Amino acid sequence: MERVKISDTLQMSRIVYGMWRIADDADTSPAHVEAKIQSCLDQGITTFDQADIYGGYTAEAVLGGALRANPSLRGQMEIVTKCDIVAPAGRHASARVKHYDTSRAHILASVDASLSDMGIEHIDLLLIHRPDPLLDHHETGAALDEVVSAGKVGAIGVSNFRPWDWELLQSAMKTPLVTNQIEISLGEIAPFTNGDLAFHQRHGHRIMAWSPLGGGRLMTEKTPLGEVADRIAEERGVDRAAVAVAFLLAHPAGILPVMGTNNLDRIAQISKAAEVKLDREEWYQLYEAALGQEVP
Repeated sequence: MERVKISDTLQMSRIVYGMWRIADDADTSPAHVEAKIQSCLDQGITTFDQADIYGGYTAEAVLGGALRANPSLRGQMEIVTKCDIVAPAGRHASARVKHYDTSRAHILASVDASLSDMGIEHIDLLLIHRPDPLLDHHETGAALDEVVSAGKVGAIGVSNFRPWDWELLQSAMKTPLVTNQIEISLGEIAPFTNGDLAFHQRHGHRIMAWSPLGGGRLMTEKTPLGEVADRIAEERGVDRAAVAVAFLLAHPAGILPVMGTNNLDRIAQISKAAEVKLDREEWYQLYEAALGQEVP
């Protein structure tokens, strides 16, 4: 699996394993979670994506159970997590309304809670999960610089930010933002056309793609797009998912798809996408089908 330089101090695997469903599995035992991690590591997938809110603020602790049971795993992994969403669940059950909190106090408390739940001393990459309309960029930027200076976090990024959100936060930070995790797939191609991808490509930022299979819809829907993907998949001896991910991997911006599943058999097949090399016309066949029309 290709390794990708995210910053001077951080490299990640080109495909990331997303843990947003890990607490929803029927089996959340340390042994079963370790089996998922090991299956990823066997393929060279070393980067694992978390967020404090996943599983109603329980997913990080599920991962932590496996890391405590087998401490040797931590040294083989890069751990990504996120903060700033406050929903009425788990440790935030008393919240009156779902909201975002990018205050210094919340960021510091969230980082400490994530470290404690996962049983680790260092988060490799922390993302601000959603743009906050009440963002005080000076306060938030200083807090993010603070957790890096304290050694609790290695690198900082964002998720679901538009270019102007990125530039506002970066303007108040000493630490460079290194990635934006956005929804992008054959089922959500807006970033290819709205300037988001071009902004990050121009500045050399690496993009992480959440829901690269369109929430699973790309796997099952009988559509012209599905027909094109199935034809290419049959020619390459892979499934439709591998083609959908290969579509993202082919882009020169160097997109990092975040793949999430609890099925061990599917986890074992994640890296197949990296073996599929689409030519330009195949890429445009998929793009045209996703657009629903011929390119102008």
